[in-house]
Amino acid sequence: RPHRTELYEDPPSACWPIVYSPDYNITFMGLEKLHPFDAGKWGKVINFLKEEKLIADDLIVQAREAADEDLLVVHTRRYLNKLKWSFVVATITEIPPVAFLPNFIVQRRVLKPLRTQTGGTIMAGKLAVDRGWAINVGGGFHHCSSDKGGGFCAYADITLAIKFLFERVQGVSKATIIDLDAHQGNGHERDFMDDHRVYILDAYNRYIYPGDGFAKRAIKRKVELEWGTEDTEYLQKVHTHVEGALNELKPDIIVYNAGTDVLDGDPLGGLAISPQGIVKRDEVVFRAARSRRIPILMVTSGGYQKRTARIIADSILNLHSLGLINKELAISGAENPKVEQMIRDSAKDLCNLSLQ
Repeated sequence: RPHRTELYEDPPSACWPIVYSPDYNITFMGLEKLHPFDAGKWGKVINFLKEEKLIADDLIVQAREAADEDLLVVHTRRYLNKLKWSFVVATITEIPPVAFLPNFIVQRRVLKPLRTQTGGTIMAGKLAVDRGWAINVGGGFHHCSSDKGGGFCAYADITLAIKFLFERVQGVSKATIIDLDAHQGNGHERDFMDDHRVYILDAYNRYIYPGDGFAKRAIKRKVELEWGTEDTEYLQKVHTHVEGALNELKPDIIVYNAGTDVLDGDPLGGLAISPQGIVKRDEVVFRAARSRRIPILMVTSGGYQKRTARIIADSILNLHSLGLINKELAISGAENPKVEQMIRDSAKDLCNLSLQ
């Protein structure tokens, strides 16, 4: 199926493989406040990282919006057409008043940010293979499958990133999804139900949305958590199952869905993990990937409290302080023929991919 190449253009090597765009953030007349989601959390993460001098605007990769032809790699035309109805988008995003807005406003204020985050995940997939790791500061829409959205997820970015890699990057034929959002990732599970190239580990609160029994059949490692699970038990389970999954099958790429809705007090997650527990969890996953030299793509997924942005930023800073992510090391860590060339590339390049 033909699709564009913009999402796979190489950014200059001076960039961090951190993908973001100001277009990620959702704002319209305060309606976003009707959802427990902090609809500006993505921008706040970037601001914290800038304050800590880890990154600058010209050192991150600017996400581009996924176009219809990109989305059609996974989505049905019928599904994309449904998004032209505001009430459908209102149902998916769980913001009822959206149903009464003209669709052009819904496209611009709700769906465009989600399409840009989806483009960011696709871009980060290729970056992860090239550099050894990549983080999309947004994305992780794990309740959306090829023909159905839900739970604030309108596009199947995880499925798209993996399918793009399978189709367009030589040497990528096996993927492992490590889904540690508090909710079951039923979207990618439905999409990869009978695809033996994709191994899914999913740890979630067994009692909450979506409770999709059919989708559970796609999970190779199912870690069903009880209400109020705390750090010690959680981290032990994450460690055991991440190691087990990667020992069972060494994939060519890991997609890590790093939802922060496991945080204690999250109104939807029902678990009781501390901020330090989340930082440690991400460290466990990156350590397992980096020690095996498996490229890892992280997306931020769910997380519904005002303090989430700070925790995501702290986690990224922690990964950097431990040397698990690093602009230079990342490049040499990836077993990739482009590596030598990238190291030689001038570090003077700017990373804002010009949209000309």
